Amino acid sequence: MGHLKFDQDILESFSIRLKEKGFNFSHDDLSTIIDLIEDEILARYVDRLINQVDAIIEISPSLNEREILQALAKIVAHYLKAESTSIRIYDPECKAMISFGSYPESSIGLEEAISFEDSIAGEVVKTRRSYIVPNILKEEKYRNKVKAEKLGLRSMLAIPFFIPRYSLSDFDLEGAVQIYYKEEERNFAPLEIKIAEALSKRVSYVIARKRIMDLQKMNVTKDKIVEQIFLKLGREEGVKMRDVFNLFIPDLVDIMKIQRCSLFSVMEDRERVILEAGYPEGEHGIGRVFSVSEPYIDKVVNQTGPFGEFEHEKIDPDYILIKNPRESRLLPAHLKNFLERQKIHLVLYIPLKINEVVKYFLVFDAQAQQQEFSREEIDIFAFLGKELMKGLKLEKMDDTLHDFKNPAIAAAGFAKRVKKMLKEEKFLAGREKIDQALDIIIEETSYLQDLALTLHGEGKEVIIDLTPSLKRRFLINEEAMKELKRGNIRLSDGQSDSPLWIRCFPIHIDRVLDNLLNNAANAIPEDGGELSIRSYRQDSWAVAEISNTGQISEEEKKRFLWGDTRGRGLHTATRLVKHMGGKIEVESQGGQSTFRVLLPLVNP
Repeated sequence: MGHLKFDQDILESFSIRLKEKGFNFSHDDLSTIIDLIEDEILARYVDRLINQVDAIIEISPSLNEREILQALAKIVAHYLKAESTSIRIYDPECKAMISFGSYPESSIGLEEAISFEDSIAGEVVKTRRSYIVPNILKEEKYRNKVKAEKLGLRSMLAIPFFIPRYSLSDFDLEGAVQIYYKEEERNFAPLEIKIAEALSKRVSYVIARKRIMDLQKMNVTKDKIVEQIFLKLGREEGVKMRDVFNLFIPDLVDIMKIQRCSLFSVMEDRERVILEAGYPEGEHGIGRVFSVSEPYIDKVVNQTGPFGEFEHEKIDPDYILIKNPRESRLLPAHLKNFLERQKIHLVLYIPLKINEVVKYFLVFDAQAQQQEFSREEIDIFAFLGKELMKGLKLEKMDDTLHDFKNPAIAAAGFAKRVKKMLKEEKFLAGREKIDQALDIIIEETSYLQDLALTLHGEGKEVIIDLTPSLKRRFLINEEAMKELKRGNIRLSDGQSDSPLWIRCFPIHIDRVLDNLLNNAANAIPEDGGELSIRSYRQDSWAVAEISNTGQISEEEKKRFLWGDTRGRGLHTATRLVKHMGGKIEVESQGGQSTFRVLLPLVNP
């Protein structure tokens, strides 16, 4: 009772085979023998098999897929008492069977890739059936017989594995586990083959669990990216990429095992890129401009190819992975030295496109000596990049809306002045003032139009004289203060050197000066004070200086020098000055504060 039920045909077949061997048992004796086999042998055998299946199912899903399959190969080799095992997977792009490791590791010395059409592993994938090789040296499809003979391997069983994809970014994984023995003309029992196939099928459960967990982790990470990037939308100062980086990237560092991250934007001339944000912030020159002529930037921005897997890099339309920064042909010497000092072993570039044109790119540095980032990690990085692009657009919009205030107030003020003069019929006596006011209205409304258009592009860089720009913005700021009833501020137009030639987008320098003048006026105490400007040459710099009554604390001064500006105006001014290759200095003493904008002088 409780024993396995064997039908009469099996018992008869068993009895006949025993008689052929010279054993003649009665029906009762035969039943007793079968019961003993079941109790003493089969139960232990099944228990051992279950333990091996459990061992496969319990392989950690935190391992990568290569490591999971190597763990399978080890379990199969031990259970079937094989000499060694090897794994090959099918690569549909190059139509080859790629080495995916062996057990013991490097014990067989596998070729990196072998033919799919004319190989044992390829045949296993095509048919999804096991392939028996009783004698390797006589097998036509086994090519590297010299190696096998040297290692003493004489027979082999190749079993299939197939793992279907679980998401659109996944791919079917199929290949063969090749099990080697030293016996020549080895007889592979059907039970042995079935057990090997059963163990192989169980690994699909582990990889399925891994892929599902990876998808879950990816979705959680994506949700966190969206939540963190737009967390600041409800705050008064709006979105600032530096804040987003400082808020979110530290968490990504822990999740994705990266040490550094930076975001670049491509300038309209597509000859230069700007470092927009970076983490850790102190290790990045935020606002620095780099040439696209650098090979690594050119490959990312212009997508020139060639694409494929190379010795030290993997170049793909969706990413560039530098696997060996020290030897990479794409990186300049100074960057190699920097990465070596930082102990960076892996660099990943993710191009971010708008209408199929690369407008931004992200860079991730990792210290871990891993082979590469997983496809899931690259997908998360790309998703992060797309969300950051939205954040940058919002940041740009916030900056632009902030900068509408002064020119709008000034245009409205001058329009009221013209209307008043016309109403009082002073248009003949005051013709010159009316013309001046109308010119300013036209200039400022054009300026507002240009500001709006910066959301789609910056226009064209030109060479201009800094001094007239400073004087014009000073005049506009004066009108804005009149409209805001700040009549207790004394204005002083000091020393002015001219020309001070600088290269810039005109809209940029106007925005910088507007923001600094506006901040200076707002910083003057309620009981009044002075606001003054001057411009001059200092070595190779053109300097615009704005001073106001009022003291800046040392703490505020340090925060500004570190780029930690609270207000939107200073944040915008600092970023744009860096884009122009300049810098801002701040000085505060004797009850007066001074901001200096230093921009490179150019030859017109």
